[in-house]
Amino acid sequence: MNLPRIEDPTQVPVDCLRLDRRNPRLAGREARRSEEALIAQLYRSAELDELIQSMSSNGYLDIEPLVVMRGSDGKLVVLEGNRRLATIRLLCEPELVSRIRREEGLNLHVPEIAHRLRPTFKQVTVYRVSDREQARPLIGFKHINGPQKWDAYAKASFAAAWYRDAEVGLDEIARSIGDRHDTVKRMVAGIYVLEQAAQEELFDVADRVPQKFNFSHLYTALARSQYMEYLGLPPGWARYDPEPNPVPAERLSELRRVLRWIYGSKSDDEKPVVQRQNPDIKRLGEVLAKPEAVHELSGTRNLDRAHEVAEPVTARFTTSLIEARRALQAAVGSVRAYDGRDESLLEVSEDTKETADVLHSRMKERHARAGGR
Repeated sequence: MNLPRIEDPTQVPVDCLRLDRRNPRLAGREARRSEEALIAQLYRSAELDELIQSMSSNGYLDIEPLVVMRGSDGKLVVLEGNRRLATIRLLCEPELVSRIRREEGLNLHVPEIAHRLRPTFKQVTVYRVSDREQARPLIGFKHINGPQKWDAYAKASFAAAWYRDAEVGLDEIARSIGDRHDTVKRMVAGIYVLEQAAQEELFDVADRVPQKFNFSHLYTALARSQYMEYLGLPPGWARYDPEPNPVPAERLSELRRVLRWIYGSKSDDEKPVVQRQNPDIKRLGEVLAKPEAVHELSGTRNLDRAHEVAEPVTARFTTSLIEARRALQAAVGSVRAYDGRDESLLEVSEDTKETADVLHSRMKERHARAGGR
């Protein structure tokens, strides 16, 4: 891999550096808010507590230079090394920690650093690059193929920014970040959906209920035909090169529902209905295909009940019958645990037998009427 030429490393005062608001680790509008919100988001999503403990004990080990570029305000924007800069600021600025606790409601645990270690935080070594484009291959190699891998959301944000800003083909991006072309397409398409939702003030990633942002829930859902149809996306849309604002204007309310059903909303006290990706994303898709099931989910926010409405009666009957047999087989396998003293359990067994007899009798009658033997 041919990395771009980067200027010789130089030491600069920490005061000359500022965090990158476009850092791929930052989810939602918090990236466009205050410094306190920016650092709070990094603390929540990037495990800064471990770095804080390490630096407070050992000082700043100036081994790996930060990658920076000149910003519009004259300061150096840190393109690579935001976790380290945020940690340095937390350790050296007690008033910043107090503001974050007060304004962001985040109880940070920041120990006081020893006097002998303070000089190590005054200056840091940086590599200067001319723009983001020059730094992208280096950053992508480290965080996508290298030892400090990003999560799916950060990876997708990085790919989407590269694709949009540099007008680089997705094939080249996929090769650079070491992923399949189709996967990168789906991830970038998912980012565009999230950006559209944020722009239209339908959903903000920072407002989600789960602490971890499971971005894969979304791009997995958007690849299923039921979601495409519900959101007005053309069939197989994720196979084409992604474009901004993919959801038609007349389906924006549906987009808001889907994102809140998947991720919930802290501000409106709405819990997500999706708990597990594989079964629940599939079941939610089946609900979206049935208007009456969508109505049930909108009213109750209960995926189980909505899915019962969406599921054909024949499928429900088959599933219930097979599950009942499985449960009875499990009971037979553990019957040795019954010591014969609890008469109520014997009564439960008798009720179960009567219910099974009624079920078998009715099924046998229907089978005979259908021409069976």
